[in-house]
Amino acid sequence: MLVVDTQGVVVRCNDAAGLILAAAVPGSSLVDVAPAWLCAAHTGLVSPGAHAAADVEETVRGTIDGRRFEAHPTVRGDGSVAWWLVDDTDHQLAREALLIERERTAFLAKASNVLLSSLNLQRCMDVTAQMAAESLADVALAIAPSRSSRLPVVTCLRGGAPVRADMSVNPDDVPGLGEALRGFPPVPSRWIDPAAAPAWVVPEGFGPVGSIVITPLPGHGVPAGALVLLRKAETASFSSEEEVFARLFAARAGAAMSAARLYAEQTAITDVLMRELMPPALHRISGVDFAGGYRPSADHERIGGDFYDVHPASVEGGASLVSIGDVCGKGLEAAVLTGKIRNTLHALLPMADDHSRMLGLLNTALLNSHHARFVTLVLASARRRGNQVDLALTSAGHPSPLIIRADGTVEEVDTRGTLIGALPAITASTITDSLAPGESCVLYTDGITEAKGGPMGDDLFGDERLKRALAGCVGMPAEGIVEHVQMLAAQWLGNRRHDDMAVVVISAPRTHHLSAVNGHTRGRFTA
Repeated sequence: MLVVDTQGVVVRCNDAAGLILAAAVPGSSLVDVAPAWLCAAHTGLVSPGAHAAADVEETVRGTIDGRRFEAHPTVRGDGSVAWWLVDDTDHQLAREALLIERERTAFLAKASNVLLSSLNLQRCMDVTAQMAAESLADVALAIAPSRSSRLPVVTCLRGGAPVRADMSVNPDDVPGLGEALRGFPPVPSRWIDPAAAPAWVVPEGFGPVGSIVITPLPGHGVPAGALVLLRKAETASFSSEEEVFARLFAARAGAAMSAARLYAEQTAITDVLMRELMPPALHRISGVDFAGGYRPSADHERIGGDFYDVHPASVEGGASLVSIGDVCGKGLEAAVLTGKIRNTLHALLPMADDHSRMLGLLNTALLNSHHARFVTLVLASARRRGNQVDLALTSAGHPSPLIIRADGTVEEVDTRGTLIGALPAITASTITDSLAPGESCVLYTDGITEAKGGPMGDDLFGDERLKRALAGCVGMPAEGIVEHVQMLAAQWLGNRRHDDMAVVVISAPRTHHLSAVNGHTRGRFTA
């Protein structure tokens, strides 16, 4: 306790206060023995009109010989002030440490949210470099593992924007960087000579480097990259606590980058597989028009259990083989079997003139596989002959093909057979027919006829409604018929659930007859 009168003279100083202010003895002037912050507080407290009541207290804080103190005043009856000095150094350091820890925890939480909000690898690298530069260093570099002898690097100065570059540099030229990119534990910053940093690490105009931290960006099983932090020479070097904090941030950044890289790889693989599983775009082949349309059962999916293919003849003038099928089930699992069936049919093309044999071999292949699914299928061989198209149609448990005649009638082709992949032996009948110019054959899956909708919401689109719709498609090109059927099915469904839907149209193009030359030839037809 230190008692000081209204004139700033020390009246009393106990032993504890004497240890803090060694020169404070009774009769000494406060300005000579106490720090300025305590003198200013005393002057303000004893000045005329400063307090109306004797028990008013105003705590002030300051340092004495590097220690932090709180000074609690008590105004006495004679106007003198008793100052109680409390060493608050440890408490304030604890509060500051807690505040720093809270700020770091909030930063790590924000970093996790921002980094994991994107599955784009380049975006993750940008965010990593920018957040590190703003909160951990004067400049930060996010470095991914090398690809094709080039090192992907994102550099960001504090207050600046990330800059991307692919550099032809050797990471082992930077002490600890090569090891970090290979996933080894980081080396302490005190082991790294800032002067050893090569020019490509230090941004132009940055100035002398004072300290460097290099830490790996750990990924899922494999390293995601490395984080390089630089501070200027005039900035305080990294403390051991800051290095640990940098590693905590790097762990989150590495997890985000690893997830983004894994997503990119899986997306690339998926795109390749999707291209193989997606139905092909159809067009005119050897004088026959083909068109197809497909809609999966879920709008967010691109593939499913319905499929179709058109295989051109291996020789000029031969028949193209059309296949359309419906695998039991929906989604990716059905699509996997779809891919197997399509590949098997492609391998069986040398016997495309014998539909029954093809279907029998396909049935055997499915029975010998691990799949427990079956498929309905229609095979159609189409060959241009003069101005007509000859067809051979074989159904294996599939809805019968429909032929749109030139007079507007719709005929159902009476080909029947057992589904594929369920029984040891199958039966199938092949029906031959021909399309005159402008006529079309429509192959479809039951997702169209079994689509539930309409005014009441639970009526099937049905075979008869489909036939009536096709009767109005006389003279339409193949693409127009496909679009018309898909539009009617979509209108019937509305937003209701539905099965996969596929439709293929084979058309004999309208032709113009060329007259015989000088009466000596039969003439020919052109589309």
